[in-house]
Order: sequence, then C-alpha cells, then structure tokens
Amino acid sequence: MNRLKLFSFPQFVTAAAVVVLLLAFKGDKDALHKRIFFVNLTEIKDSGPVKKTIFDEVEFKDGKMFSEYLFDKFNYKWIRYRINKDTVYVDSTNTKVRRLDVEASHTDDETDQTVTINFTTVEWDLEGTVKITKKDKLKKYFDMTGFEKGGKPKKEKKKKNPNDTIPLFELKKE
Repeated sequence: MNRLKLFSFPQFVTAAAVVVLLLAFKGDKDALHKRIFFVNLTEIKDSGPVKKTIFDEVEFKDGKMFSEYLFDKFNYKWIRYRINKDTVYVDSTNTKVRRLDVEASHTDDETDQTVTINFTTVEWDLEGTVKITKKDKLKKYFDMTGFEKGGKPKKEKKKKNPNDTIPLFELKKE
C-alpha cells in the first residue's frame, strides 16, 4: 500500500505547539483598554464668562476612544489614540502610581474639521484639553477633567486577630 505522507509525527507536534503558543499570546491591550471615564467638558472662550459644564462619558477600546458628546455634536465616532508616555512612580505615601500621557486626533475630510485631544491620566483621574478646528481655525476649545467610572478601588481591610491586640493595662498577680 502506497501512503502519501505530508508530515511526520514530530513535525505535526511542533506545528501544533506553535499554533497554540500564537493563540495564547495574542498581544497585550494597552492600559486604557475597556476603561470608561466620566468627564466634565468646560468650554473656554476668549471673551465672556465660561458657559455651563458639559457632562460626558468617554470609553476606550482597542486603541480607540468614543465620546458621546463629540459624537452627538460633531459626529466623531471612534477616534484613534496613542499613549505617548506610560510611567509608574512611587508617590509620597509609598503607593505605586501609573501616569499615561495620551494624544488622540481625527480629521473629517468632508468638512475639513479636526479634533485633537490631549490628556493625562493619573490612576483613576483624567485631565486634558479638546480642540476642534475647522480649516485650521479654532472652532471650540474645552478643558476636560474627570474620573474613572468604577472609581478608586477600595482598600481591603485587614482582619483583626484578637491575639494581636495591645492591652490597655495589665493585671499583675502578687
């Protein structure tokens, strides 16, 4: 009987192992992936007082961000962002803090309108600016501040062991 042999057993095992490893390590998502922030947008104008603050929700997913306000008012859907700086440092309370400097921009070719968003996140807080230009002239400028939807996670309290308590006074037997 004449059999056609495409792969030997060791070649098949090696190929299967490579496929499993490739599927296991698809790639890491960035630090903002699947995070949602509640944001206040305050419009800044050259003349006159500041208008009321606009509440917005900003969602991050797969290297893109979505702002409900920018979608409703300016028809911007998912905007690509880039993390320019990702640092971790220890603050004065000996707590590790992660800081991200992020830049996002998108140009609508039909209207020649561009949105540029620069912001910094420090753990659960977000602060930055939003600029909207039309034909390279400033149309709107917003200050952006906010916090993550879930908020700062609560610290776990240590359970007290009754044997670890310090007595207020001791009874001495004489």
